[in-house]
Amino acid sequence: MLAACNTTAPLQPIPGSITYGGQPHTKLTQSPPGTRIAHRFTNQWGQDIYETYILQPDRSLKLVSREEVTPF
Repeated sequence: MLAACNTTAPLQPIPGSITYGGQPHTKLTQSPPGTRIAHRFTNQWGQDIYETYILQPDRSLKLVSREEVTPF
């Protein structure tokens, strides 16, 4: 019963995410699987967003974290 409480849904891409609308058309061929890829962008509300992806063995990107960056 407790295990059900610990499950979280995978992050979904939002406008501005690398994988929003599907995987990128170009594949990362020089980086080995497991490489972490950082992506920073401004969303539609003007907030700075920082996302982290992991390159999968099939060369697709998996979104693993997202945070809103607050200015100083």
